[in-house]
Amino acid sequence: MRRRTLIQAGAWSAAQGLWGVARAQESFPSKPITIIVAFTAGGSADQRARQIGKFMSADLGQSVIVENRPGAGGNIGTLAIARAKPDGYTLGIGNMAPMAVNPSLYKKSGFDPLKELSMIALLERGPLMLVVKADSPLRSVADVIAATKTKPGGLSFGSSGPGGAHHLSGELFKSMTDTEMTHIPYKGGAAAVVDLIGGQLDFMFEPMYSAVPSVQAGRMRALAITSTSRSPMMPDVPTMAESGVPGFEMENWQGLIGPAGIPANIVRQINASVNKALADPSIKAQMLSQGNVIGGGTPQQFEALVRSETAKWAEVVRHNKIAVQ
Repeated sequence: MRRRTLIQAGAWSAAQGLWGVARAQESFPSKPITIIVAFTAGGSADQRARQIGKFMSADLGQSVIVENRPGAGGNIGTLAIARAKPDGYTLGIGNMAPMAVNPSLYKKSGFDPLKELSMIALLERGPLMLVVKADSPLRSVADVIAATKTKPGGLSFGSSGPGGAHHLSGELFKSMTDTEMTHIPYKGGAAAVVDLIGGQLDFMFEPMYSAVPSVQAGRMRALAITSTSRSPMMPDVPTMAESGVPGFEMENWQGLIGPAGIPANIVRQINASVNKALADPSIKAQMLSQGNVIGGGTPQQFEALVRSETAKWAEVVRHNKIAVQ
């Protein structure tokens, strides 16, 4: 009888423990959530983290804190996300460069995104535009390609630094057109834009949110957009494919991520909250006003995008022999 009682007591204790774990998981979140941004405050990743975080806070009933950890092309912040406890309370903004480019670009990025991160939800995709100064003699993508054949070293294009969307767009352009061009890195995209408008650069690939105002103000001319379809914001600007570079696609994407190993039910809960945020009229309006394409979907779809992009940019880095210490 005593043995039976002990067994029953043990079974009851185990059941209570399992119930406690289940209850803890069901009550997620029970404390504030942190979203790490691998870039400085005020940038697009930071803005989106605060916007989505504010919605999630109201939806999930807990505070959401945004923490900026910039440096090394996004590697420092993304590594911090990968090293966090996988309980759903430390998340981050996962950007194209540190997640799909840096593992090939840097000799030591410090982490493997596909093994050490949980893909939760794609937030948005942002095309870029190939732009020149307003009075440039280059009036089409064909003009740019032709000019690279006659100028030693090719034309010059600027970027916000190695490995970013500006830079990789130019490298993809080189690969797909078999042309020579000179990359001029700057400490930020704004400085590159100043030199483009001033005539020190021949062209550059600029994100829609910053290119459109300059084009509309008459400081730049847009030659093409890097997405596979035209943008409602600039419907008269053709795609790169329409302009003679078939298959060209470049979109600077970002999504919500976390460390690998977050319980599946918590990932689903956060994913559902993000998808609700992306359906919110005010959030949609802001994304669309910046020329972005709204994301959403499942964690599996986001992971498939990361895998595809990783393979694509690894080949571009290899083909163009790009390396960053």
